[in-house]
Amino acid sequence: MHPDWNISLFHYRNHGADYGRILVGIQVPAGERAMFEQFLAQLGYPCRDESGNPAYRLLLREASP
Repeated sequence: MHPDWNISLFHYRNHGADYGRILVGIQVPAGERAMFEQFLAQLGYPCRDESGNPAYRLLLREASP
């Protein structure tokens, strides 16, 4: 992971299954978005961008001026 990227949120949840769900918030400068997406692809784990999720927008996103 690039040293300029900041893990600002980490949450792990498991309900007794053989897998768990992880929520990770990572701050990436706008100009490094393509490099970040390449990093995610190299990890080989399924992931999705939740920044359009209504819960995220309500609870976690910065307030707009």
